[in-house]
Amino acid sequence: MRETQERVREAEAPIVRAGPGWPRHWPLLLLGAAVVPGAVLYLVGRSAELPAIQAWRTVALSVVVQAVPFLLLGTAMSGAINAFVPASVFTRLLPKRPALAVPVAGAAGVVLPGCECASVPVANSLIGRGVTPAAAFAFLLSAPAVNPIVLTATAVAFPGRPEMVLARLLASLLAAAAMGWLWLWLGKEEWLRPAVRHTGHQPGRSRWAEFRSGFQHDFLHAGGFLVVGALAAATFNVAVPPSVVATFADSAWMSVLFLAALAILLAVCSEADAFVAASLSGFSPVARLTFMVVGPMVDVKLIALQAGTFGRAFAVRFSAATAVVAIVCSVLIGGVLL
Repeated sequence: MRETQERVREAEAPIVRAGPGWPRHWPLLLLGAAVVPGAVLYLVGRSAELPAIQAWRTVALSVVVQAVPFLLLGTAMSGAINAFVPASVFTRLLPKRPALAVPVAGAAGVVLPGCECASVPVANSLIGRGVTPAAAFAFLLSAPAVNPIVLTATAVAFPGRPEMVLARLLASLLAAAAMGWLWLWLGKEEWLRPAVRHTGHQPGRSRWAEFRSGFQHDFLHAGGFLVVGALAAATFNVAVPPSVVATFADSAWMSVLFLAALAILLAVCSEADAFVAASLSGFSPVARLTFMVVGPMVDVKLIALQAGTFGRAFAVRFSAATAVVAIVCSVLIGGVLL
């Protein structure tokens, strides 16, 4: 037994004496660490002077700058709901039956300002507080499109066209309610994986500390996905030539589908998309309405936010279904009012 122990110690002794030490090719690694970052910075600095790179950088920064204030608002609202609002409030305000809770939650978006970036953390917090996911998703879709700031911006962008404001309001509410009911019918719990976070006030803890913790978690978590979506939107803006846009404007159906896809890829904040839609004067009113209804409900940064918050399986299915429903509702309402 003693001989066996001595052999084990002898086998382990060289490994212990070796220690961590320097890598074998440490001079080359040190030279690479000094040269490569400098070369990359030099090349990036030269390419940054190209017009395409400057346009890409401008679009990416503008999307982030537009969205960050509303993301701050949404995460602050999410943290406040989590720390200060008892769960019993939601059970009292919303109808017991989920089918009736969906339109009520959708209508609540009319009185709460915010954009799509703000609605995702709020919906996540509502689900964590016991609100049925269908109602939370109806609020998620309606709040960015029908809140007072967006409706006012739409009226300013389309002066003398109150029917455009009404069409946006009705089409967005109809699409939000339809998606909530569709989730009740076909939605599955395994598709939905909310982000792990503290839900509700815990006795003995400071509510302000809980608010700060929830706000910090949600903002840092959602902010990373917002940046990814902004980079994707900037790439599309730079890569697609203007001649492609003019090609689709001549066809009624193709213009609707094209502006729906454009709204998804441009990822314009809902408070500013009405001015973009008004500038697309070559397209039909129904197509421009589709741009304003689809954009706040489905865009690249919102898909990224949903994937990071609720899971990729949910984001893929929910975003695809929302795009179809939003287009159909826009064509139906726009065909009647416009």
